[in-house]
Amino acid sequence: MSQFSYFRADQAEKFAYYRIPKTLFADERFAALSTEAKLLYGLMLDRVGLSRTNGLIDNLNRVYIFFTLDEVMGCFRCAREKANKLIAELDARGIGLIESRRQGLGKANIIYVKDFSSCG
Repeated sequence: MSQFSYFRADQAEKFAYYRIPKTLFADERFAALSTEAKLLYGLMLDRVGLSRTNGLIDNLNRVYIFFTLDEVMGCFRCAREKANKLIAELDARGIGLIESRRQGLGKANIIYVKDFSSCG
């Protein structure tokens, strides 16, 4: 028997959640993306809001994030190869939902998370 409690009416907004756009599951353009890549995109979307709040905006008014390979490995409890594969699914080598820019030795890549709804 489960040891988890039932949610009560006053607890509905008790937790923080990541939002994964339904379009990623419903639109045929995203059918080739793995579920894990869709989840990673949702995690990156969450960072966009935080980056905007913290002023991570380039000279072209584009919000960018930092999401290191080690962070991906930690979030997904996976090896470097798998983390690289998930990022590749999202970037220009894959569907193009993100764009990475190298900053130089020892610095995290800048990642631009692209708007999934802007192409139709």
